[in-house]
Amino acid sequence: MRIVVDANVPAAEKCFGELGEVVRLPGREIDADALQEADALVVRSITRVDEALLARASRLRFVGTCTIGTDHVDERALAERGIAFASAPGCNAEAVVDYVLGSLSTLAERQGWRLIERRVGIVGVGNVGGRLLARLTAMGVDCLACDPPRVAAEGAEGLAGFVDLDTLIDECDVLCLHTPLVTEEPYPTHHLLDAQRIAALAPGSVLLNAGRGDCVDGQALRQRLAGQGDVSAVLDVWEHEPTIDSGLADLAAIATPHVAGYSLDGKLRGTHRIYRALARHVGLPARLTLADLAPAPPVRRLALDAGLGPEEALRLCLRAVYDVRRDHDSLHREARRQGMAKGFDACRAAYPLRRECATLAIELREGAWELAPLLSGAGFRVETATA
Repeated sequence: MRIVVDANVPAAEKCFGELGEVVRLPGREIDADALQEADALVVRSITRVDEALLARASRLRFVGTCTIGTDHVDERALAERGIAFASAPGCNAEAVVDYVLGSLSTLAERQGWRLIERRVGIVGVGNVGGRLLARLTAMGVDCLACDPPRVAAEGAEGLAGFVDLDTLIDECDVLCLHTPLVTEEPYPTHHLLDAQRIAALAPGSVLLNAGRGDCVDGQALRQRLAGQGDVSAVLDVWEHEPTIDSGLADLAAIATPHVAGYSLDGKLRGTHRIYRALARHVGLPARLTLADLAPAPPVRRLALDAGLGPEEALRLCLRAVYDVRRDHDSLHREARRQGMAKGFDACRAAYPLRRECATLAIELREGAWELAPLLSGAGFRVETATA
């Protein structure tokens, strides 16, 4: 069996090598010619799996995407050809939540406000938004949520704190988007934040998009940032990736190249999920476990004594795992060197090692025990010590 795999999928040889011959290609170089002799295809989000890609793939019988989102895959076209499909929902959700917490903590430091005193509105309460809501609530942050499909499916009962989008915009200091891209009724998300809603953002508020770039009207946001300049934007996803609006990137407080979910842990979960799906498809056992793939984290433990305030302690622990400023600086540096499109892809292709909050143990010494709810709520493994 010949398996074509995106070059950015980690542990591909270890996982898929026992199922067949692995052919690695950069995601944007996977085209119809590359699939002529392929029996299986494993991609990430930058490869569009559509009619054009499948035109010559007469042998292809399985497609897997090591990502939460599937809007880059034409599932109808796969079904019509009898090609099995698998995705990895939730695989990198924890990494995206880490990104959100790191970004908001960094912005709070720069601008002189406290995250735990802000009200955060979460749009889309699925794999990512649901985890973000749970972590922020455990940290003591006031939250509201907006998810019309979920409310319609489950009913309003039991969904306290769920409001409509315009109420969310009116009542929240921070707006976090975690919606898929949906173009059809009854709940389309294309330009969900259109010019009117962007204009309605209160001065001093923060808009963070780590869902899909097309859910925000980028031109309208750019005009608001360039004109009034009274709101802040944290953008990881963009319209027209990788040829994104460099002017909007320059105006964003934090601009990153679609890497919010790029933790090693999240990528390995995605690889392992698709490995198991392909093994089932061909009737072979999946011998490898996720634990077989993950190395030890480079920073395993921090010990905190008295003297740090809650926000300072949170920021220190977050940056011990992941510092979002690195990715912001990398995007701007590579865009200057190579142009935006090539620089955007270069950042993703050469992404450095990154782990998740759950891989770090925080030992709280006497005098720092009051930090336990905040840090455990943020996702760290917290222990208390008397010496």
